[in-house]
Amino acid sequence: MAAKLRKGDKVIVLAGKDKGKQGTIASVDPKANKAVVDGVNMAIRHVKQSQTTQGGRTPKAMPIDLSNLALIDANGKATRVGFKMDGDKKVRFAKTTGDVIDA
Repeated sequence: MAAKLRKGDKVIVLAGKDKGKQGTIASVDPKANKAVVDGVNMAIRHVKQSQTTQGGRTPKAMPIDLSNLALIDANGKATRVGFKMDGDKKVRFAKTTGDVIDA
């Protein structure tokens, strides 16, 4: 099945501790139904010092469920994603505006 949310999409968080925050998707895990969004669902990771890197507490973006994310349309509002045929090609479109997403 085609993915409604992909790497590089600008999304908004619908639920959870980061509700209302926006960011871009860094990676998607379709099997676990989760995505990593830059600046959202941050956790502190303790990293041991090595010869090349400084140790300490580093913030890291943790995966968030895809059901808690919504794509941002051209107007800056959250929208659902649909699929339609554009000629002989299947494309994603925003349900609120009807605009094709990254055709």
